[in-house]
Amino acid sequence: MTAHLDAPHDLVGIGIGPFNLSLAALAHGLPQQGAAELATAFYDQRRDFRWHPGLLIEGTTLQVPFLADLVTLADPTSPWSFLNYLKHKERLFPFYFAEQFHIQRAEYDAYCRWVAGRLPGLHFGHQVDAVRWNPERDLFEVDFTQLDPDGEAEALGRTHTRNLALGIGTAPYVPEPLRPLVDAPTVPVIHSADYLDNRQRVLEAEHVTVIGSGQSGAEVFLDLLRSRPAGRERLTWLARTPSFAPMEYSKLGLEHFTPDYTRYFHQLPEPVRDRLVPAQWQLHKGIDADTIAAIHQELYRRTLGGGWPDAVLTPGVSVRTAGRVATTKVELHLEHVEQGTRSRLTTDAVILATGYRERPLDSLLAGLDPYLRKDSSDRPRIDADYRMILDPSVTGSIFVQNGERHTHGVGAPDLGLAASRSAAILNTLTGKEPYPRPTRTAFTTFGLAPREHTRPRPAGELLPLVEHP
Repeated sequence: MTAHLDAPHDLVGIGIGPFNLSLAALAHGLPQQGAAELATAFYDQRRDFRWHPGLLIEGTTLQVPFLADLVTLADPTSPWSFLNYLKHKERLFPFYFAEQFHIQRAEYDAYCRWVAGRLPGLHFGHQVDAVRWNPERDLFEVDFTQLDPDGEAEALGRTHTRNLALGIGTAPYVPEPLRPLVDAPTVPVIHSADYLDNRQRVLEAEHVTVIGSGQSGAEVFLDLLRSRPAGRERLTWLARTPSFAPMEYSKLGLEHFTPDYTRYFHQLPEPVRDRLVPAQWQLHKGIDADTIAAIHQELYRRTLGGGWPDAVLTPGVSVRTAGRVATTKVELHLEHVEQGTRSRLTTDAVILATGYRERPLDSLLAGLDPYLRKDSSDRPRIDADYRMILDPSVTGSIFVQNGERHTHGVGAPDLGLAASRSAAILNTLTGKEPYPRPTRTAFTTFGLAPREHTRPRPAGELLPLVEHP
């Protein structure tokens, strides 16, 4: 093992997705002690940056505006902004005339790869194996394996750091009834994350079923619909949700993705937070209105010659069990919750647009387990500044990126809060305020927290309720 015993890093990031890439970009050139720059390093086992490559379907767009890039909402003057990327690519004027507030996913991926290719301190092809706390040096030890282009171990290494940032992201989720079928070689049962790699194989299937009512499910269904002949679509789209519902995109609804709401949510009791997150599914699991309109328009177009397209769209359905039929088909056992009825569906291919789950940290942080403080559901406790709550003997901090939904709410995986969270982490890390944060970000006032009134109260302002025995 090659041990790096030089000066320790101020921050080591594990994982290089959009969130840690945002942190690396905003940390670049930032002073820490005196004139010295913040010493950072970021590690990822992938060979290079890729953002959901299996879902970069032609024409699909981000669900957030281009201002939700890696840096702009914390520092509009940053050289790592999307607009500066366009300038370097000599595409600023074409973008200006295109008047596109929501850019294509493929363009966002290209922008992030541009940043990742130019930003120093990023180490791709490095798999982090273990993290420990060294009480003698007051440092975290990070063991990693350097991988060759084929993903095989090439060398072992170790680095030391005062602080960590976990940004290992999420993993595709496959429901339990379908897990035994995913690896079946003769029947394509694939997660939507791998859709483009398997698209041709799926298009050749006689009948295709899409499961999942979120944006990914809608985009896959629309792509399949457009690619199959009228009258012979042979498509089924199933969803557990009671409807193919639009995402909450009203102006005041979007204020759930502000630092104001994040602060409010973090202060709520744990049981209340746990009830809120699933109830707010339409804030982040619905379908954008343009995609719904495009699906309806495509279905309608196929009725112009008379008849209806051979496509079945059924919400309110769950998959109870599933199994193979012979070697080339899958049989899904379905249940309609509202009707209380059950049925079977035989299909030749299944696309699972069933979302993602946070990657477990247990294995990676096994060496730190004695120092971790957890909640009643055995999840890491995370403070308002995105730090895991650790034993007081640990002088360093472990920051969490997109692993704190249970403490910070539905905005945790949202790209629009990436720069704001990175700014909060760096402000905490440096003990200064290199990125001043706005005192208010929403017109909505979340909650009825009492305030000290040192000014005249405007008409209509609510007073705290005082209860007397």
